Amino acid sequence: MLNESPFYANGFNAYWLMLIGSDPSQRHKVSSVLQDAASHGLTVGRTWAFSDAGYSPLQFSPGVYNENMFQGLDYAIHEAGKNGIKLILSLVNNYNDFGGKNQYVNWAKSQGQSLTSDDDFYTNSVVKGYFKNHIKAVVTRNNSISGIAYKDDPTIMAWELMNEPRCSSDLSGSTVQSWISEMASYTKSIDSNHLVEAGLEGFYGNSDTQKNPNFQVGTDFIANNQIPEIDFATAHSYPDQWLTGQDDEAQLNFLTNWLKVHIEDSQTILKKPIIFAEFGKTTKGPGFTPQQRDLIFNTVYSSIFSSAKGGGAAAGGLFWHILAEGMDSFKDGYEIILSESSSVSDIIIEQSKRLNKIRKMYARLKNIEKWKKPRKLKD
Repeated sequence: MLNESPFYANGFNAYWLMLIGSDPSQRHKVSSVLQDAASHGLTVGRTWAFSDAGYSPLQFSPGVYNENMFQGLDYAIHEAGKNGIKLILSLVNNYNDFGGKNQYVNWAKSQGQSLTSDDDFYTNSVVKGYFKNHIKAVVTRNNSISGIAYKDDPTIMAWELMNEPRCSSDLSGSTVQSWISEMASYTKSIDSNHLVEAGLEGFYGNSDTQKNPNFQVGTDFIANNQIPEIDFATAHSYPDQWLTGQDDEAQLNFLTNWLKVHIEDSQTILKKPIIFAEFGKTTKGPGFTPQQRDLIFNTVYSSIFSSAKGGGAAAGGLFWHILAEGMDSFKDGYEIILSESSSVSDIIIEQSKRLNKIRKMYARLKNIEKWKKPRKLKD
């Protein structure tokens, strides 16, 4: 809900906003992509609020920050606000790109901790302390442009604890369960204004393995999202990566069912909204055509719309990922450059319009209810 009306997240991923925003000669790309997104009716962007050690980091070492990079994030948040776009900020990576949990484990090792696996990230007290310090550093940051503390900034929609948490050493999901519970509670203890979500891909635990592709990752979509401090569920969908040996029809059938079971479970079991926080189709697959990608977008968007128009749990979808023109080195096959992708751009605009109509409809219904109440009292 936003201002007492349903809020739908038709949006995008742009993990690079902080990095490009930190370079004054490049930051116009942040502005242009956010303006483009807004002109297509997009309401939410998801981006990284992490970069641990390595090239141009946000965090050089535990608790030691790169002010220049933080100013890049300040800029991205400020520009998003100017364009009426809300941001979901992710706080650490599961993977080694931009440091991730591996970097936290290595930092603890260098301080004498005896750690054997990246999964020690979830259980070691020193590592958890480092990560809580990072949460606090980001959440309590004062934006150098607007002067607004992040924890008080309405441009930020939600904190995401981790991009795609996985734990191969405990496939039941219970290790991740304890970690999410602890970190979500900690985040809420220093910021009661914002939503919190876990960053899950949507893989099920031991009791529901038939709903997964043919593997588990150490998360439990149901239990992990039932944690009271988690405000909405997320799922990602990459049938072209998860079902590599199968044809387009099989991948599409999987996607349709993946969307269906997550919406149903969010509605009936979790009783929380769900955002499909990453989806896309690579142009690098065999025999790729733009029509294949259009079909994936239409399938995701139709499932979201069908649920939303009936007051269901689906609250939106964020495609992976948007780029500005002139960002060739960031292309991974999934990129969408709105000015160059006419058919998918039209599909994106249409979804924005459809969801906006639903929002207006529910807002009108709410106003009618308000109008009826005083009349009933008079009667």
